[in-house]
Amino acid sequence: MNGKTRYQAPALKKGLEILELLAGASEPIIMSDISTALGRSVSEIFRMLQVLEEHGYIARAEDGYRLTNRLFTLGMSQPPIRDLASTALPIMQDLARNAGQSCHLGVVSGVEMVVIIAIEAPGLSGFAVRVGYRRPLHRSNSGRILLAFQSPENREAMLREIRASDHMIEELDLVARLDAAVATGGAVSPSPMLTGITDLSAPILVGGVARASLTMPFVDGAANRASIDQCNDLVRAAAQAIGTAVSPIMTAPSRPLEEEE
Repeated sequence: MNGKTRYQAPALKKGLEILELLAGASEPIIMSDISTALGRSVSEIFRMLQVLEEHGYIARAEDGYRLTNRLFTLGMSQPPIRDLASTALPIMQDLARNAGQSCHLGVVSGVEMVVIIAIEAPGLSGFAVRVGYRRPLHRSNSGRILLAFQSPENREAMLREIRASDHMIEELDLVARLDAAVATGGAVSPSPMLTGITDLSAPILVGGVARASLTMPFVDGAANRASIDQCNDLVRAAAQAIGTAVSPIMTAPSRPLEEEE
């Protein structure tokens, strides 16, 4: 033996392959297409789908299988994310109420930004991003904030992953936008998805590094409670308040194992 024995868990591997395939799909996938994509027999896939569905990780409909939010919920239960969410929620609720606009909190997930909290605008109308929404880091205002406010080493490592996943990346423009965000403490950018919406984003800083990004998709209108400049100031103040409140929790040293009950 060479000390590098690799243990095999074929069933677990098949289950993870299915989850990863469904996670990258924009629409539900039928069983035969899952079988073809993974190069496995339908009988193998059928058994794994049954188990994953029974445990609530996937759901079945007439048009195929899709992921549920169970994995997302498990991730949210981790102490750093849980503490961030519980700290940010009341501040974000106040922000939405004072600005009359929706807001959301995003964190890094691989080469993507994922929304973990979304607060709807008060009143009868407004625009809001749903919890679980994902977008490549370099293709959203929230994601670029998460990229910008990192150590030079971490930023470059994240950019290497992005380059590997998107060969059409506009490198010089992206780096300039990241540097501009750092210089101004945030970023204002038209929504890449919808016209008439401007994304106002600011970092949640812990130890000088962005652990999350706070974004308001600003919708202009005659009935607005605050101007876009006022809302931008409110977003940055809220982001600073969240960072200040969560920093002692997220930077506190862990207790030695022998002290834990």
